[in-house]
Amino acid sequence: MTSIKRMKGISVSRPIIYGNSATPLHGKKVNDSDHTHRWTISVRGINNEDITYLIRKVAFKLHDTYENPNRVIEKPPFEVTETGWGEFDIIIKIHFNPISGEKPLTLYHHLKLHPYEEDGLGNPWPKQKPVTSYNYEEVVFNEPIDAFYNLLQENTASNIPLKKTPNHQFSLQAEQEEVERLEKALKTTNQEVVRHREKIKRLEAELAAK
Repeated sequence: MTSIKRMKGISVSRPIIYGNSATPLHGKKVNDSDHTHRWTISVRGINNEDITYLIRKVAFKLHDTYENPNRVIEKPPFEVTETGWGEFDIIIKIHFNPISGEKPLTLYHHLKLHPYEEDGLGNPWPKQKPVTSYNYEEVVFNEPIDAFYNLLQENTASNIPLKKTPNHQFSLQAEQEEVERLEKALKTTNQEVVRHREKIKRLEAELAAK
């Protein structure tokens, strides 16, 4: 019988990288569609380290316009390759090794197809260069089950530090775009709150007048 004893006061973290790369199709039509890019969304370990001991499967929720937008990948590489013309938010749900007893982790990634105005050095973005947008995430397990803790300790190579390579570009512009999206969402939420409050006031006034 598997032990379910918790390791009190202990936290263990493991790094992962998630995001996408995209390349233009240079005007070539895909299945007679208007798709302009081929892209790949993925979840992987640092330096492509094997993370199958940690992750059982990854579910990607694409835009509803895709056929079968819910893609479940149960073995590495944990990735989905598609073609398209627009950028949108992808929901990523990571399911951990059942021995962990941990709930799935949900992440969100905004699919990036178009390059930044510059390549980071002040030069125009090369036409043949893939566009990449990746995020670094530290997955923290608080007071893990002892069996899972032992598994994590057996795979300590996960502590390899992040190396900034051309494939993992963390851009200030990307951060700014994320801030702008959050500000827009907050503004919309606040407008909805005000609208509902005004509706409640009107209903209260109507009830009081009866």
